[in-house]
Amino acid sequence: MPKKIDLQHLRTVEALEVEGPRNITKVARKLRIPAETLRKRVRRMASQFSWCFNLNIYHANLGLKKAVVFAQAVPGYEDLLFNSLKTNDFWFYVNRCYGMSEGCIAVYTIPVNHGNDFESFIGQLEDSGVARTTQVFWSTCFYYVHLKPNWFNETSKSWNFQWDQWTEEVSKHRRQLQLPDTLRDPDEYPIKGDRTDILILKELEKNPLIRMTELAKRIGISQQLAAYHYLRHIQEQNLIESFEVSFPYFEKNASDLFVFTFEFSNHDSFARFASSLLDKPFARGLGKVLGKNALIAHLYLPRAEFRKFVDILSKLIRAGLLANYSYVILDPEKDSRQSISYEYFRNKKWTYDHKKHIRNLGNLVKGQGVKKKVARRPD
Repeated sequence: MPKKIDLQHLRTVEALEVEGPRNITKVARKLRIPAETLRKRVRRMASQFSWCFNLNIYHANLGLKKAVVFAQAVPGYEDLLFNSLKTNDFWFYVNRCYGMSEGCIAVYTIPVNHGNDFESFIGQLEDSGVARTTQVFWSTCFYYVHLKPNWFNETSKSWNFQWDQWTEEVSKHRRQLQLPDTLRDPDEYPIKGDRTDILILKELEKNPLIRMTELAKRIGISQQLAAYHYLRHIQEQNLIESFEVSFPYFEKNASDLFVFTFEFSNHDSFARFASSLLDKPFARGLGKVLGKNALIAHLYLPRAEFRKFVDILSKLIRAGLLANYSYVILDPEKDSRQSISYEYFRNKKWTYDHKKHIRNLGNLVKGQGVKKKVARRPD
């Protein structure tokens, strides 16, 4: 953990994530400091900790269904698999990962009526000989857990991982479980935004702190119209899920990012486990697997705490509170992210060209000396 992190820094990050970095005045009120003092603190922290802001779209309100793909690479084609996953225009995030084997994890936002086409595309990764195995998990939008300093010791300026307390919370706590809407299966996937909203969201994904004057200039509309769409469309229609501040609040060279998949025998166990993570510093993003009592979790853990965490998972399985789990470790040096696929949105409809995606994949692997499997399905 960087030596200079203290409770003031963590509370500032929490307030920025909860209120959003675009509303400095509101964040300052929450922290009970002058707005100019907050601006100076934010600039100082940005230089100290090399942080970045991310805006997370609530894709379900734009007619997009989230898919999380785990793909095991054929040895020798790890980078080819990484690039192959990006031949589908609707990729959102791709990361090399390792664990039991080398591979990739990828997140897509797919127009809701093209799920079968997308699964066919992922199947082609195996048919083309690039991937050994693939798994597709359709998921809710991710709930991004705001960083809370409740496990931080201000006196020692260190994290105190209260694993026994967390185990007790998962196994015995009987409070009413109220999960956020993001962790419930959506009833529908309405398209609540128009093309201007999509263009604004695209710019905000690239830079959540962009000034409204610059944003309006980039998409070719007036500042007044841009502000109207942001306030009356994007905010009122809940097109933003959250703001996120990313920085190494654990020791940078002694911590890892993981994606875990947790499976449960019933919904009560799922809800109890998921709700217990909503205020934990090692949890960053959570998504429910659609139609199943299963959770996909993006976790951040110091290596010294990882074995303790896995030991608790084993204990929860023996107690019948967790059915199964698996994980991959993310490679922080090999990841890609792109903004929403605005190019394919017109007249409040998404265009999804399945044949083009298959063709792009075929053109990429052609000439690479990959031994293809027998095709499993016609396209």
